[in-house]
Amino acid sequence: MVIPTMSSVSGSSPSLGGSSSSFAAEAGAHATPAGATVITHPNRDKPVAQATRATVVLLLLVSAALVLIVTAGGWKVLEGAWPIQVAYILIYLTLAFFAARWNRGVLPVAAALAVLLLVFALVAGPSWFARDKSGFTQPAINAGLLGTITLLLIPVQMLLIAFAMRGFSQGWNVELERHEPAAGRDSRIDPSPHPA
Repeated sequence: MVIPTMSSVSGSSPSLGGSSSSFAAEAGAHATPAGATVITHPNRDKPVAQATRATVVLLLLVSAALVLIVTAGGWKVLEGAWPIQVAYILIYLTLAFFAARWNRGVLPVAAALAVLLLVFALVAGPSWFARDKSGFTQPAINAGLLGTITLLLIPVQMLLIAFAMRGFSQGWNVELERHEPAAGRDSRIDPSPHPA
């Protein structure tokens, strides 16, 4: 890696040779004599943020499980809808993974997808009950049970929307820098000022 360095303090043009140690030595006059910088996320330590994150992850996993049950149980009669349901399962599992890692950016995506799934469930739920009669091809799981599971998705998606937006407003991404004193130095003693 090539790092530009100043050849002298008098202001001559920078050269493109040199190492990072010479750059650090020349820039040392302006560097802070502190130890490591520690980045903290204060909002992640709050119990309400931890509970919200756990609830969002749980609701995403429950939603994926319910869609998986409907997909597996009604595979014979789901003509063209199975790719959408498989995509929802994979996307919800991915969103749960990232939400568990405090990624705040997936929360609005989860809420938007929950709105779409809620609409799908509102439309598909009564269709499963209409299929629970003689003369229709019966799925692997009773159509009435699949209708109940599909309608169960509605309150789960409403909760997911509410908790995802609550988590988004909690500021999981806020970072604070804290400078740790260097090892072996007394942090109460100010370093001597450097000449200008």
